[in-house]
Amino acid sequence: MEFRKITDDIAVSPQIAAADVKAIADAGYRSIICNRPDGEGADQPTFHEIAAAAEAAGLKAVHQPVVSGKVTDDTAAEFGKLLKELPGPVFAYCRTGTRSATLWSLSQARTMEPSAILGAAKNAGYDMAGVVRRIVNGGKTPTDEGDAKFDVVIVGGGAAGISVAASLMTRRAGLDIAIIDPADIHYYQPGWTMVGGGVFEAQTTARTMASLIPKGVHWIKSAVAAFEPGNNAVILDGCRVVKYDRLIVCPGLKLDWNGVEGLVDTLGKNGVTSNYRFDLAPYTWELVQGLKKGRALFTQPPMPIKCAGAPQKALYLSGDHWYRNGALKDIDIQFMNAGGVLFGVKDYVPALMNYIERYDAKLNFFHNLIRVDGAAKQATFRVAKPDTEPAEVTVDFDMLHVCPPQVAPDFIRVSPLADAAGWVDVDQSTLRHKTFDNVWSLGDVMNAPNAKTAAAARIQAPIVAENVVADMRGLNPQALYNGYGSCPLTVEKGKIVLAEFGYGGTMLPSFPKWFIDGTKPTRAAWLLKEQILPPIYWKAMLRGREWMARPETVSAG
Repeated sequence: MEFRKITDDIAVSPQIAAADVKAIADAGYRSIICNRPDGEGADQPTFHEIAAAAEAAGLKAVHQPVVSGKVTDDTAAEFGKLLKELPGPVFAYCRTGTRSATLWSLSQARTMEPSAILGAAKNAGYDMAGVVRRIVNGGKTPTDEGDAKFDVVIVGGGAAGISVAASLMTRRAGLDIAIIDPADIHYYQPGWTMVGGGVFEAQTTARTMASLIPKGVHWIKSAVAAFEPGNNAVILDGCRVVKYDRLIVCPGLKLDWNGVEGLVDTLGKNGVTSNYRFDLAPYTWELVQGLKKGRALFTQPPMPIKCAGAPQKALYLSGDHWYRNGALKDIDIQFMNAGGVLFGVKDYVPALMNYIERYDAKLNFFHNLIRVDGAAKQATFRVAKPDTEPAEVTVDFDMLHVCPPQVAPDFIRVSPLADAAGWVDVDQSTLRHKTFDNVWSLGDVMNAPNAKTAAAARIQAPIVAENVVADMRGLNPQALYNGYGSCPLTVEKGKIVLAEFGYGGTMLPSFPKWFIDGTKPTRAAWLLKEQILPPIYWKAMLRGREWMARPETVSAG
């Protein structure tokens, strides 16, 4: 017998025997639902036997037989009614547990988010892909799919999505392309570090989505609820279905603010801020200007995160301001890093360490933020150093800059496209899905081991476009991704350490050393970040103009 717990209120199981009922009672369950008709299998006990054992154990037992593959809307509603009426928690079973899990999933569709239902069932070992449209449709069988159909569907209208759409249009005019994204505003997120450092104004990093969608590309302003890659379908909120010949998945990642206890309640006040949010980056600069003495903490969670250098960029620009205005001697700067190194590519560490020493910042490795008490101005970290017992430490602060934990979006994590960790599962060279040949992914959501940066997406977009068009022509992938990513580390106002690297930490500089030596802080790299990269982003990358990003083809067929 197996206890496959879905929630605290219900567990499901394959077929049980009468002798198992006592263990079910001992585990705290108060009711049993049998969803298997009697006589399905020769070795199957009757419900009467199970009910007698349940009565002897003080449990309520109900028989709701459902023929395999015949879970109707009415039986799902009936199951939901039983869950409300029976003493809980409830233990349900059938031949494998799938019918019971399906009934539960459909019965909860009006009260839970589809991703939460799919995730709970998946954690219990049950894949609800076969009823995903019904879950999205509130537990009811859709009567009108209302399908739209496109040559290419792109999920996500961020840097990756718009760029790959534009690159596709430059390669194959007339393609019927749709971008699915519910957002009204598109943000230049690399600019938020500069907002937090008092260099950019926040409004310069935002434009309307409608102004950026490439001409001729359809914009479906909706959220994605689920995927049916076996049917070449994307299911939208409201159970609308969009079909495709080829799918490109690039919705970015999810900032898990709720992953740190108490953080959501204090963001934007009590000295707690983050450059990872458009509306909070100006507060960062406000805090930096206002702090004359005290302790400033800068946190970094476990990898992967978008722009791994961003947490320390905030530290450097803040430290530089305090250095210049003479307040640094009265400010205790501490970098609380869940990892064990300052930066993952060792060639850049010496230059960064010079600035850590300049700002007299203390490095606290293996410190992961788990709790914030904003009113008390205290942050609690789980310290898990190698070969030592994990412990918790609480640190007072006057300013706290938080980089939140980051995960794949809910609708990705529970989809057939995801790997075990929840990221879209791609070949790291071609960016094609490992299972579904007509699916590609790029940007922060996929599982290739590269840095999650806008610069990476700038290189990936034309590679994916090249390979999608090659596939349309019946050819093998024509372009390969080498893991390129770039992290302009703003070590002081006016100078940047321009880290450029690929898979395995291989250095991949874009410029000759006489112009920009990435291992040293340079004024030229600062000018690139401040004055050149923003217009390149808006006017080239998002328009399919592949400046220093056009892929080299590596195969003829």
